[in-house]
Amino acid sequence: MPFLRTITLAAAVAAASPALAEPASGSYLAARSAMIANDYDEAARQFSRALVRDSRNPVLIESALTAYIGLGDLERAAPLARRLTELGVTSQLASLALAGDAAVRGNWDELLADLEAGMTIGPLFDGLLNAWAELGAGRMSEALAGFDAVSGNSGVEAFGLYHKALALASVGDFEGAATILGGEGGSTIRLTTRGVIAYAQVLSQLERSDEALELLDASFGSTSNPQLVAMNETLEAGETLPFDTVRTAADGVAEIYHSIGGALRGEAQDAYTLLYTRMALAVRPDHLDALLATAEILEGLEQYDLATEVYDMVPEASPFYHSAEMGRAAALRRSGQSDAAIEVLQQLSESHGELPSVQIALGDAFRQVENFEASLTPYGRALELIETPQEQHWIVYFARGISHERLDLWDDAEADFRAALELRPEQPQVLNYLGYSFLEMNENLGEALDLIERAVEQRPDSGYIVDSLGWGLYRLGRYEEAVEHMERAVELLPVDPIVNDHLGDVYWAVGRAREAEFQWHRALSFITEDTDPNDVDAERVRRKLEVGLDVVLDEEGAPPLKVANEDG
Repeated sequence: MPFLRTITLAAAVAAASPALAEPASGSYLAARSAMIANDYDEAARQFSRALVRDSRNPVLIESALTAYIGLGDLERAAPLARRLTELGVTSQLASLALAGDAAVRGNWDELLADLEAGMTIGPLFDGLLNAWAELGAGRMSEALAGFDAVSGNSGVEAFGLYHKALALASVGDFEGAATILGGEGGSTIRLTTRGVIAYAQVLSQLERSDEALELLDASFGSTSNPQLVAMNETLEAGETLPFDTVRTAADGVAEIYHSIGGALRGEAQDAYTLLYTRMALAVRPDHLDALLATAEILEGLEQYDLATEVYDMVPEASPFYHSAEMGRAAALRRSGQSDAAIEVLQQLSESHGELPSVQIALGDAFRQVENFEASLTPYGRALELIETPQEQHWIVYFARGISHERLDLWDDAEADFRAALELRPEQPQVLNYLGYSFLEMNENLGEALDLIERAVEQRPDSGYIVDSLGWGLYRLGRYEEAVEHMERAVELLPVDPIVNDHLGDVYWAVGRAREAEFQWHRALSFITEDTDPNDVDAERVRRKLEVGLDVVLDEEGAPPLKVANEDG
């Protein structure tokens, strides 16, 4: 689609003119390195230093512009965009920044003049921008004609219709907005969550609260999302929802960035999509959907400090606050600050403890640092709050079951695993975990193998699950059958010490001693300080290399290897 066009000014300029080739200064090279790592803060500093020496170099200017937009700093980005334009350089990125700057300042006639003069971002963006600018300039008829022009283009009709509906609602024409959002005009558009909320607000403004409630129920069902809960409570109390999805033309421009950014998610690189979500926030700082999207993208780019800063922007009174705090905790954990992440979630459990998702997140945080005992309380609280578990809640039982199992509370663990399977009978992770646990305890081996075989049917390319099947056959004495599966597991997980150790045992059991020793050596080479000795013990592997598996089993008081498979 047109709006997926990539910004390639730097390459184009360098190829067109040797005089404008990429600079070779140390600051520029450092900045390039920072951009490759998505370190926007460092990139902005280094590009700015390079610009001091070469202030009219288009490559440097646009590179710095990219970094500042990545930081969400429109105040510094806009002058760079204007400098590019003054140099006569056509830049999609500069247009992206200048459009947002004009919207913030309310310079609608100037923006329209720039579009007329050839400023462009892409056909879809330009069409929507022109329409919102006309609305901002007070020319509603021209604005509606602009939205209709976008709607007339194949593949982007929904964008034009959606934005037209928002524009109508922003000026109080809720009837016109409802006609479009409800598909009453003959064209049905698929609404996002934000679109559904906008439609519910429109219906409420029209005193059609029952329809608004039906819409929310049909779209989201029973939910613990605070924003949706608050909307339902307002409607059920007979009160009117304010229409705040888009209040002004500037909000409409922010919505363009957000709409197109949402379409880009999964289709373009995160670093490119970030430019749109950052611009949406720059134009409308209270656009919480754009805020959460920006933070999530920054997490994906491993810019955890920047993600945390964005999450911190959500006010505590916002219905999105708990989502932001959970995101902030996740960013802290992924950056290695597990204690800080737990502290955030503990505080959140005090202010929003009635939300199962908050309790689950806290339980997960404790479990991830192996504080299994502490995890049990929030998991239990989450299940109490859920009251009537649905299929999607299998994961809570599964997670609590893991904590119980690690605490050697097997009866409780088994009950949780079976509860998870009642909710989702063929869930491969649960099938495998329960089956493998039985194998390790040397109990219920027949059921264990059945559970694992079912798991393999669901996930035939999962090395851990295939390993479980091979290990189960080994435990049953079906050594020859185990070989194929264990070899497949090693193909899938070639550097996993547990899987290599298992294959060594299986080879030994079928008389392939030399190959067994080779696999045990490999297992030793892959053991690190993070390897759990309960999973694979380096000393035990070394002992097998010294005296063989048979002697080790005898020393441990374990049953000896079977002479033949069960089938004789």
